[in-house]
Amino acid sequence: MIKDNQIFFNRMHVVLDGIVVAASFMLAWAIKFMTPWADTTPGVTALPAQTYFSALYFIVPGYLVLYSVYNLYSSKRSTRIRTEIWGIIKANTVGIAIVMVSFFLLSTRYSRVVNFSRTFIALFYLINMTLTILYRYLVRKTLYYIRRRGNNLKHMLLIGYSRAAEAYLDRISANAQWGYVVHGILDDHVPRGTTYKGVRVLGTLDNLQYILPENKLDEIAITLSLTDYEKLEGIVDQCEKSGVHTKFIPDYNSLFPSKPYTEDLMGLPVINIRYVPLSNTWNALLKRLVDILGSIFCIVLFSPVMVFAAIGTRCSSKGPVIYKQTRIGLHSKPFTMYKFRTMRVQSPEEEKKGWTTRGDCRVTKFGSFLRRTSIDEMPQFFNVLMGKMSLVGPRPERPQFVEKFKEEIPRYMVKHQVRPGITGWAQVNGYRGDTSIRKRIEYDIFYIENWSLGLDFKILFLTIFKGFINKNAY
Repeated sequence: MIKDNQIFFNRMHVVLDGIVVAASFMLAWAIKFMTPWADTTPGVTALPAQTYFSALYFIVPGYLVLYSVYNLYSSKRSTRIRTEIWGIIKANTVGIAIVMVSFFLLSTRYSRVVNFSRTFIALFYLINMTLTILYRYLVRKTLYYIRRRGNNLKHMLLIGYSRAAEAYLDRISANAQWGYVVHGILDDHVPRGTTYKGVRVLGTLDNLQYILPENKLDEIAITLSLTDYEKLEGIVDQCEKSGVHTKFIPDYNSLFPSKPYTEDLMGLPVINIRYVPLSNTWNALLKRLVDILGSIFCIVLFSPVMVFAAIGTRCSSKGPVIYKQTRIGLHSKPFTMYKFRTMRVQSPEEEKKGWTTRGDCRVTKFGSFLRRTSIDEMPQFFNVLMGKMSLVGPRPERPQFVEKFKEEIPRYMVKHQVRPGITGWAQVNGYRGDTSIRKRIEYDIFYIENWSLGLDFKILFLTIFKGFINKNAY
């Protein structure tokens, strides 16, 4: 059974991790002290080898504990390789920090400990992290190969035919390397024989009492539809009595059309409808720091261009150089956004006419140039500096359009959970100016739910090549 295999693989990982930690330690020592370019001699100008290697009695078990803390011994069947790599990096970084702090504290009592080579410690950190990632990658690829050949499989049964069941089967069928074999589905509403992704409905939920005693399953996934949740407690009871591993896949996609996440509230699991990384204080502070530094840099860098735009705007038509307009920003609060004026001066009624269209007579010739090159947006760097906007984020909209779109477009108001931006994921993907609002919102929500500093830098990089020239701006 797969349960026995999992125990074996977990023990194998522990043994291999211990070997890799010890080997990395020895290799780092050899590179530091035994290579032709070594500048110190063990036992003469450096600590003897015995002193170094005695630290392994503490380092090896310490690292194994850290790997356990960072969930490196849980099943990797459906975990992405990058998640495992990130866990290895975090465990090794914390481990080397503990080693260095320990050496420092011990040096106050045992003076020779302070002589542990810093170069050696750095080498051990890099070598151990690299070798651990490499061997675990090879183990993972080997297991993928074995599973694709029909071995080391996990046999399952789904309880309930629902959208959650279909979504689960979609992912299993697209990832044969996971090694899941779904033998069927039990459901009270869908006719027996109905097939999805090659998996048949075997019968009703009552059949579970006959299937469980056979003890041929590794796992049961409860994928009941929302209408059948009153049966959930009884099904869990049956599965628990049989001893088979059971997991619950909630059918809430129809209610939460987003990326929900759970948190533990003193033992009570709470499902948050949408995960917004920027609601994390550290993430928000980090992004704000980048905005401040980035806006100052851009103001200095583009100051000659802005001077040129100001002079051109002043000379091309009567009116103020800077155009101020009310937009809706973070938490749906209005703010004043700055742009170089690209139209002739209008009355408040004319301004509410709508978006600019091709050949719009309100746009000046110089203003059309500013719009096409996005130079008219540069005063918004000052909005960023003042904290009303961000370098990257969903584009802000005028109040009258917000009122209109929030009734017409699902999830439109989600964009106001973060600061609006000068550029954004929708903009670098071509949705600027007179383009589909629905598509823009799709890209904005993707950005909000998947924010990272790396994604921000990617968008800024793409803006250089895709964002300045706007073919949809008139």
